[in-house]
Amino acid sequence: MKSMMKFWSLIVMSLFILPGLSAQCESWEGSPQKEEAENAHVIYRGHYKTNEYAEAYESWKIAYDIAPAADGKRSSHYIDGIEIHKALLKTETDEAKKKEYKEIIVRLYDEAIACYESKAIMPKCATDSCYNVKIAQLKGRKGSDMYYTVNSVYSKNLAVLTESIDQGGLSSEYVILDPTARIAVYQFQKELLSKEETRAIYDKLEKIAAHNIENNEYSEYYQQGWDAAKGQFAQIERDIFDCEFFKNKLRPEYDADPDNPDVIKKVLAILKGQGCEPGDPMYDELDGKWKKYASAENARIQAEFEQSNPAVMANKLYKEKDYKGALAKYRDAINAETDPSKKASYLFSSASIEGRKLKNYNSARKLAREAASLRSGWGQPYMLIGDLYATSARNCGDSWNQRLAILAAIDKYNYAKSIDPEVASEAANKISKYNGSMPSQEEGFMRKKKKGDTATVGCWIGEKVKVRFK
Repeated sequence: MKSMMKFWSLIVMSLFILPGLSAQCESWEGSPQKEEAENAHVIYRGHYKTNEYAEAYESWKIAYDIAPAADGKRSSHYIDGIEIHKALLKTETDEAKKKEYKEIIVRLYDEAIACYESKAIMPKCATDSCYNVKIAQLKGRKGSDMYYTVNSVYSKNLAVLTESIDQGGLSSEYVILDPTARIAVYQFQKELLSKEETRAIYDKLEKIAAHNIENNEYSEYYQQGWDAAKGQFAQIERDIFDCEFFKNKLRPEYDADPDNPDVIKKVLAILKGQGCEPGDPMYDELDGKWKKYASAENARIQAEFEQSNPAVMANKLYKEKDYKGALAKYRDAINAETDPSKKASYLFSSASIEGRKLKNYNSARKLAREAASLRSGWGQPYMLIGDLYATSARNCGDSWNQRLAILAAIDKYNYAKSIDPEVASEAANKISKYNGSMPSQEEGFMRKKKKGDTATVGCWIGEKVKVRFK
């Protein structure tokens, strides 16, 4: 507890000290405080490696104040300081302190970059190319943290990321892919980037990803970053890419297998979608080839589709008034479906056909109940049962039993309304409609039935209802 209190005391003090972070790239070599700096470095690094950032802070601060550039061959005091402050930021609740931490993170990046630009820090490979890559990578990490941690203004954030990309080229790290794409897409959608500027960013990111997925030991991370970036650009793909772009992009794929109908179909569909028209040589070539395959291909696709999508075929047959055929396809869909909600929908559709079209009331009720059991809080199956009771009431014997059937229907409407707000209005309307068809007190008196007594509905319904009168 004392250690933590001491730590937080130092943090509070640092809020007044760190705004004056040294812009110098001093190392401990030749410093009268070299031993103190080295000892502090060793101590904080021990804690840092085990993610004990609170314990690392005090010694890091000493090492950084004395020698921001450590031994002059590394930027660890800057980079470790960034990670320490990012960790502090995660747990901080005071908005003023959070703002300070964010400013420190950006400033440490800027200092590290400045030290490499002035060659005050000399890494193992001290060539201009090595410096350039290191600076670009630091700018990329800065841009990534500006997006995910600092929440910087997008225009400034994108400027840092694109500067990093332009400087680093194919050596850019995977961390720039997703945030650059996200900001570029957003800025385009807000009309702050032109189509040409946005496409240029896409092209650069694509080249970086393709190169590193093929050649970098961290190819998996580049693939993940590029997949995420492409997902962002997909939102505006049709807005920024035109016919010529897709022709250039797809031409190698087509030339590699020019007689493959699958390739022809894919490339032609994309070109059509991106504004290519008859008269364009590549379009006409593809279109001519595709027409040779179209009839057989379409028939095959239709057959496969119907086989794989029995519910769609069922709906088609229903519209054609082939109700028995539709039921058969719905049975296929029900047997193949594993999703309870979808299966419930297919069961309900089958129940509707059985009851409303084929008048197979018992089958319809059974299917409706099964549908309801698969989706809680769903009133439609009970509305259907109520409709079947109401429409078949005239065939349920004498006047008394007919009116009992109406009570059974009203019960179903009431139940549907009680579990599903979406059907409440429809249920209320139907209850109002059928209230006048409830039994009269005279009928009840003749059968020695009073309000609240139980009676069994005749015919196929066979349900018990509580007697009440209109």
